[in-house]
Amino acid sequence: MAQEQIEDSVDVDGSTELFYDSLKNKAYRHRITRLVYNNLVSQKGKRNQNQLEVELFQMSLLEGKTIASIQIQQLDIIGPSFRDTARTSHTWLGQTANKLHTQTNERIIRKNILVQRGDTLNVEQVLDNERIIRRLPFIKDVRFLVRQDSLNTEQVHLTVLTKDVFAFGIGGSVNGLKGASLEMYNKNIWGAGHQISAKIVGHVDREPYVGFETFYKINNIGGNFLNISLGYANTYKRKGIGFEFEKEFLRSSTEWGGGLKLLRWKRADRLFEDSPIILDELELDYRHYDLWGGYAFQLNEGMPYRSSQLVAAGRVRYYHFFERPEPDPMNNQYFANSKFYLASISLSKRSYYRDYLIYSYGITEDIPKGYLHEWVIGFDDNEFVKRWYSHLYFSSGNFIKYRPSFLFASAGIGGFFNSHKFEQGQIDLTGSYISRLYTVGRKNFRQFVKLNYIIGLKRFDLEQLYLSRERGIRGFDSNSATGKQRLSLNIESVLFTPKHVLDFNFAFFGFVDLGIIGSNKSLIFDQNYYAGIGAGVRIRNENLVFRTIQLRLSYFPNHPADIGAFGGVLNERSKTQFYSFQPRKPQVLRFE
Repeated sequence: MAQEQIEDSVDVDGSTELFYDSLKNKAYRHRITRLVYNNLVSQKGKRNQNQLEVELFQMSLLEGKTIASIQIQQLDIIGPSFRDTARTSHTWLGQTANKLHTQTNERIIRKNILVQRGDTLNVEQVLDNERIIRRLPFIKDVRFLVRQDSLNTEQVHLTVLTKDVFAFGIGGSVNGLKGASLEMYNKNIWGAGHQISAKIVGHVDREPYVGFETFYKINNIGGNFLNISLGYANTYKRKGIGFEFEKEFLRSSTEWGGGLKLLRWKRADRLFEDSPIILDELELDYRHYDLWGGYAFQLNEGMPYRSSQLVAAGRVRYYHFFERPEPDPMNNQYFANSKFYLASISLSKRSYYRDYLIYSYGITEDIPKGYLHEWVIGFDDNEFVKRWYSHLYFSSGNFIKYRPSFLFASAGIGGFFNSHKFEQGQIDLTGSYISRLYTVGRKNFRQFVKLNYIIGLKRFDLEQLYLSRERGIRGFDSNSATGKQRLSLNIESVLFTPKHVLDFNFAFFGFVDLGIIGSNKSLIFDQNYYAGIGAGVRIRNENLVFRTIQLRLSYFPNHPADIGAFGGVLNERSKTQFYSFQPRKPQVLRFE
């Protein structure tokens, strides 16, 4: 079918009956469109008015034709949309933002485009390319539009439509009454795709009373998807410098991956940024090197965007401490000088499906499906003992047939061992469910459910599980509800409202969190029970680089003595990321 015929039979909302009368026959010609039809169109043949799916059907009808040209069209950050590219902002604020914003240099966008003139149009390659560009921190959304040549029906013209975010942002945090920070950052400085950040950190009791942190990052150097960053800090939390570069297995066709991290920290209160073990009185002074690399063997090479990868990877991790808590060689090598050698074999398969209103507020989201299974083995050559490490990890995620909902499950088991004993082991089981998008009037909502169970086996005394982190009860900041075994259930309902104020979108949520935590010497159901019930609102402007603002109120019916029955928080919240099933560097299972 010629492109002109398609446009005559389908408008941007997919509103004509002619197109949908023949929808099933067209959909079943291609694997992707068949999947879309089975998941999004009811058996009664009711049309789906999702613009994303209409565009996908149009593109699939032109698959196999030669790409004659590639053009880039960049939209203003405020005003136009992919449905109406000619729309302009009529507010003073929007017009000012458009004038102040520096558009991403076209060269930066072109080096992230994987298709070239003369290539054959491949729908899965185009969708994967959209996903890669959407990962860039300075891009709000991207769409590849395909138009058939009016003279040569075997050629098509590709337009890459992009929309930036306003890259400058301000953030901060307050740590009780004694500490606070203020951060300013730009995620697209000079329109070159570089990121820069500067943070002022203060504390009333700990020196330096006013400190400073900064970092600089460059994405996709030379079009090879190699990222590099450099950071410096001199605050009461830490002092030192860090350098890192990494090339991920970003695409299912990527052959090589690897990275290097160099850190030199003084006056640090933890080993790494989100470590569950924080030192209040003692300080760490150490250097850390981390080098890894891997090669992917492509399975089913004839289908590069449907193939699996068998990845072999190796890693060397080195810690040397100058100041640390006094380690116990019989029970605690957590702060031991060590060289840790790791190797892994992993099997990965992944593809992505486009949807919206999951973790974002109307922009396109790429939902991964597939699996990642890995076996990791390592040797810890530390100053007190030589010991081996190994774990098995399995993960899988998919859509539920005829219901556009998503189910994810993972399981991991592993630990350290030598000729004398087994230690620092764990079993970790996770399952999560994201419902389809329900519609009530003009509002939409989804249901989120997550279940996690983790048990530590012969863990060190200082290694404790808490209920206050991401896999526990939100807002539950107790330091007494700890243990070596935890079961948590998180249920959340999110209502997305269609109204917005100055492009700020609102999502209201309610949640119930249940947690059981305690000793690993008996069954989990014999341990201590806790719960959290609450509601809140999240505010997000997808045109800005700012994090989501969250206001949350909680009630804890059975709370320990060190926290109250009610809690509230107003904070910034980073967007939750999907588990990608992407091959990764060999690493130890996290006990947290």
